[in-house]
Amino acid sequence: MDLEKTTSVGKSSKQGSKNENTSGKTHTKRLKHSRYISGFDGLRTLALLGVILYHLLPYDLKGGYLGVPIFFAISGYLITDLFVQEWDQNGSIKIWSFYGRRLKRLYPTLVVVLLASTAYMTLFAQNLLTHIKSVLWTNLLFVYNWWQIGNGQSYFDRYNGESPFTHLWYLSVLGQYYFIWPVVMIALLFTFKNRSHILGVLSGLAIVSALLMLILYDPSNTNRVYYGSDTRMTPYLLGAALAFFWPSTHLNPHLKKNARWFLNILGLISLIFIVWMAFDLSGTGSFAYRGGMLIFSIFSVILIAVIAHPGASFNKWFSNPVFAWIGKRSYGIYLYQFPVMIFYERAVVNIAAHPLWNALVEAAIIVVISDLSYRFIETPLTHFNYAHPIQALNTLFRQHKKGRYWIIPIVVVLVIALVGIVNGSNNNGNHHSALQINITQNKKKSEKQNDKALKAQKEAAAKKKQHAEEVAKIKKEKAIKLTSKEKTIKTKYDLQPSEVKIAQKMSVTGVGDSIMADTSDDLQEVFPTAYISAKVGRQVWQAASLLREMDSQGNLSSNVLLNLGTNGPFTSEQLKSIVSIIGTKRQIFWVNVHVPTQNWQSQVNKEIADAAQKYKNVHVVDWYGVSQKNSDWFYQDHVHPNIEGSKAYTALITKAIVKYGSTD
Repeated sequence: MDLEKTTSVGKSSKQGSKNENTSGKTHTKRLKHSRYISGFDGLRTLALLGVILYHLLPYDLKGGYLGVPIFFAISGYLITDLFVQEWDQNGSIKIWSFYGRRLKRLYPTLVVVLLASTAYMTLFAQNLLTHIKSVLWTNLLFVYNWWQIGNGQSYFDRYNGESPFTHLWYLSVLGQYYFIWPVVMIALLFTFKNRSHILGVLSGLAIVSALLMLILYDPSNTNRVYYGSDTRMTPYLLGAALAFFWPSTHLNPHLKKNARWFLNILGLISLIFIVWMAFDLSGTGSFAYRGGMLIFSIFSVILIAVIAHPGASFNKWFSNPVFAWIGKRSYGIYLYQFPVMIFYERAVVNIAAHPLWNALVEAAIIVVISDLSYRFIETPLTHFNYAHPIQALNTLFRQHKKGRYWIIPIVVVLVIALVGIVNGSNNNGNHHSALQINITQNKKKSEKQNDKALKAQKEAAAKKKQHAEEVAKIKKEKAIKLTSKEKTIKTKYDLQPSEVKIAQKMSVTGVGDSIMADTSDDLQEVFPTAYISAKVGRQVWQAASLLREMDSQGNLSSNVLLNLGTNGPFTSEQLKSIVSIIGTKRQIFWVNVHVPTQNWQSQVNKEIADAAQKYKNVHVVDWYGVSQKNSDWFYQDHVHPNIEGSKAYTALITKAIVKYGSTD
């Protein structure tokens, strides 16, 4: 979703001139020789589809997020090519004119998305108003990505209070590039008369950006490298470098057959690699940040070069009316996608039952809203004369007489949004739900209990043989005597006397997300020697480093309980890594997920079931199957167990661990 509209420097055409008019008359007069590279509409459309499909069906298109580097690369090429032509023609670059055109292009739709979404949240999703003031002003100043690094959630956390504005990090990064790039270009063009030197500087900076991503990469928190303007600049810089190596004014449309074939084959190879990586390169794996995105960016720039060349066939192949239609609306489609998805998935509970159908409905809503926005917001306001707003409004209403009827609804939306902004929390939330209170209280209790649990586990390990004999004896006893506390546990969780007795003696290490955080108090009541590490929003790929650390410190018991997958899908490779870290000598109990509000439920549960078939020491705790017909076990989010649900959850886990667990 590049905002330069595919206009570049080169052979003139009426279509190109028309496109330039959308950015302002001054720009058209300044750039006399421009052409419309329609193939960029096709490439942008494919990149945009990748991003949207990734958001809708993340397990089917693991690398769909890679559409963003394509956007950056296209933008870097087009803007730099534009500046080079302007410098060559006029000997200068009109910075303020450029800023004005960019703001007229960016701001109207962005403001509409921010205010309309805020109004919706004020009415129907007030818990999402957390930090709303900070979110709004950082977006309007194009620094939201840096705010997200310090305060926001991971781009790959697909469940935990997901913000409808998460995707706007890209717009902030792009806005920063727009701000600095005219200055950078003037400095480079003034300093280096030999433009091959500029090519070298830009290529070197692209490598530096890729190295920064590699050095700053933290497996447990990718926010810094994923959102950072410095770490994401590689594709933009490579695109800019291409503008000096492959300037559109010097591309010969009349190529020999062999040269045309060479370019087409090069483009085809690049396209194949781009598609393959879009399906295979997970954003939660380390390779994406240790060279993966760099490789993808290089292939993207090669494809851009082939499409831009008038002598190759790719521009024609990537041009059609559908791509052109989507390309014109790509900015709106990108901006509206996340609010539509988040609000739709909150309104429709059982997304997981029909993930494909719901994805199609969401996509249709996004397209309709984006088209309306393009017709009635983007196009009129791009031409709006902000120097004389009253006169411009009168002209606008004369041209669109029915537009006056929208004044009242617009004012209503603004008022509602203002109420949300004023009342919205700018901290971690003033209004805590029963679930939040429960998780907070459980965390405090669990931290105290964990110290005792580790000590008890080490004592039991020192008396391994004696401990195993005691458990074996309990299993053989017909009349088991329970203490008053144990009787309470038996009744509360509907357990057999032997299950209560054995559970009291078994060592368990629990690693999970908010589901385990919600139920940790009950788990540690039944398993007093259980060490529980539960964190809201935890993902499988984040748990790997934690398990590795616990194992190296000798704090991983013979029974490992996992509750991961609530917040997003994971790959079989990531699951394999978890099992490998824990090892084959320990018993693994993986609770499958009940997340009817998300489309990855089936995929996550299938991965867990497949692991149980593949590894003898992996056992499925079928929470999904048991809870399916018990909707009264959950809080209003339909995901986290309430008091009754927590009892059932704990009982199910207890029976599984007692039956298959290790007593060593």
